[in-house]
Amino acid sequence: MLLIIGGEASGKRSYAKSLGFTVDMMADAVIDDRPCIFHLERLVMASPGTSDELLPRLLEKEVIICCEVGSGVIPVGKMLREGREAVGRLCIKLAANADCVVRMVSGIPVVIKGKLP
Repeated sequence: MLLIIGGEASGKRSYAKSLGFTVDMMADAVIDDRPCIFHLERLVMASPGTSDELLPRLLEKEVIICCEVGSGVIPVGKMLREGREAVGRLCIKLAANADCVVRMVSGIPVVIKGKLP
């Protein structure tokens, strides 16, 4: 499994497309039969308390794309704080199980674990 992380509009989906994943192969914040999911952070933020239940299904994916949400100003709202924490904890588990972790910075893939596919 390949985990692609990075800031908003950093080129994460474009990078996945360069690996051969078409738009039709990418699920937007839903878990279905497609091999790639993006906006994982939105899926988790919708129900932070259930993020651990997502892990087994996510580990079946070929590519997971998630925006980094842990930087910047800490939100005042409890739900946003809990959501950010849940996203971070889930990404830690995904990264531990991933064959490769890539952080996108200004459209440049930076490998932080494994080798590029």
